Amino acid sequence: MSAAPIATDMIIIGAGPVGLFAVFEAGLLGIRCHLIDNLDKVGGQCAELYPDKPIYDIPAVPRCTGQELVDRLVEQCAPFEPVFHLNQQAQALTHLPDGRWRVSTTADLVLEAPVVVIAAGAGSFVPKRLPLPGAEAYEGRSLFYAVRRMEQFRGRRIVVAGGGDSALDWVLNLQPIAASMALVHRRDDFRAAPDSVAKMRRLVAEGAISLVIGQISALEGADGRLEGVVVRSPQGETRLAADTLLAFYGLKMELGPIADWGLNLHENLIAVDTEAFETNAPGIFAIGDICTYPGKLKLILSGFHEAALMCQKAFKICFPDQKLIFRYTTSSTDLQKKLGVA
Repeated sequence: MSAAPIATDMIIIGAGPVGLFAVFEAGLLGIRCHLIDNLDKVGGQCAELYPDKPIYDIPAVPRCTGQELVDRLVEQCAPFEPVFHLNQQAQALTHLPDGRWRVSTTADLVLEAPVVVIAAGAGSFVPKRLPLPGAEAYEGRSLFYAVRRMEQFRGRRIVVAGGGDSALDWVLNLQPIAASMALVHRRDDFRAAPDSVAKMRRLVAEGAISLVIGQISALEGADGRLEGVVVRSPQGETRLAADTLLAFYGLKMELGPIADWGLNLHENLIAVDTEAFETNAPGIFAIGDICTYPGKLKLILSGFHEAALMCQKAFKICFPDQKLIFRYTTSSTDLQKKLGVA
C-alpha cells in the first residue's frame, strides 16, 4: 500500500550536480524541492563514477574533483532544506485534476507538485544483474543487488560477488553480523580502496572471511530460496553454502520508467524548448544531459544555465498569483537572508 502523498512545489528526479543547483535556484524563488535518486547518495555520476576525477571547466573553479563539486553544491543549497529520497526510482507519473503532477517511486513514496523536473543525467543508475539463467527467480528473496537494511542480513550465510568499493564495503560491514561470509571475485586484484582491501585480507588470514577466486557459474536452491553458490575457476569448481547472495557487478544507465511518461523522446533524450526547458507536457521540465535541443552541449555548466531559466518558468506555475521580481544575490537583502549571509 502506498504512503500518503507528500505535497511540495517541485519534484526533482535526479540528485546530480544539475539537480542540486536547481534546488539553489528554486530556493532563491521560494520554491520547495524534494529530490528522488536511485543511488544511495547524492551527486549522480560525479559521486558514483568519478569522485576523484578532476574537473576543469566549472566557472571560477580552476580545478576540483567530482566529489568536491558535489560537496560544494550540497553546501550551497543547504539553506533551502531540500528533502532527498534516495535508493529509489521514480516510477509512475499521473496528471491530477487540479493540474498538479503525482510521482510515485519504487519505495512506495508518493509526491505531488505543480512542477516536475527531470535532471536524471543519462538516466537512472541500475545494477548489472547476475548473468545466469534462472537468477531472476532468486532476486529479492535470496539474491540482492543493494543493501537497504543491514539487519535483514543478520545471521545469514552470505556470499558477496564483486571486486569494487561496494563489494568490499559490505563484506566488512556485514561480516560482524553474518553467520558466515565469503567473497567471490574473478581475479585476486580489487578496484576498491586500498584500506578496505587490506582489512579484507586480514579477515581472510584470520579465517573470518573466505576468499574464492573465480566466477559464479550456478545457483543451488528452489522457490527463490538459495542453498549454495557454485564458483568455477581454472582449478575446478567450489561450492559455497549460502542462503544470501549479494552481487555488486557495477552499474549501468537506463532511462527506466521515464520512457513511458509520454514525453517527446529522441534517442532516449527528452526534447525541450530553449526558453524554459519545458517538455511537451506543461509543468514538466528536463535539464542537464537528459534533455536535447538544437545546439545542446552536454556540459555541467550548460545544465546550471538550464536550471536557472527553468526556475523562472517554474515560479509562475507554482505561484501564479505572485509577481516574479528578478533580483541579484549581491544586492538583495531578502535573498541574502534566505542564504543566511545577511
